[in-house]
Amino acid sequence: MYQPACDMHKSFDSLCGLIRQELGCDPCNGSVYVFLNRRRTHMKLLHWETGGFVLYYKRLEQGCFQLPHQRNAESILQWSEWVLMAEGIVVKKQIQKPRYNLQAS
Repeated sequence: MYQPACDMHKSFDSLCGLIRQELGCDPCNGSVYVFLNRRRTHMKLLHWETGGFVLYYKRLEQGCFQLPHQRNAESILQWSEWVLMAEGIVVKKQIQKPRYNLQAS
């Protein structure tokens, strides 16, 4: 997640530049990168899929996006955290129940 406020006029190339320069990541690594404007009323998601980038844009008509609890500038959001943030659900106490992980076996 790119924490500083982002200019929502930026498109594919500009957002890729932010990912490379500010986050030190490769935008083609398969991650989904989240950008918010200063008021947190607009959100852009940039994702690399086979053959090219996909850019999603959501604008709230009321309210603002709340960052998940205890997140800093370079936080990596889990899919479930992003869904809650996008839907406007604020979790006061979060408990992650253990789940089977094939890679950890």
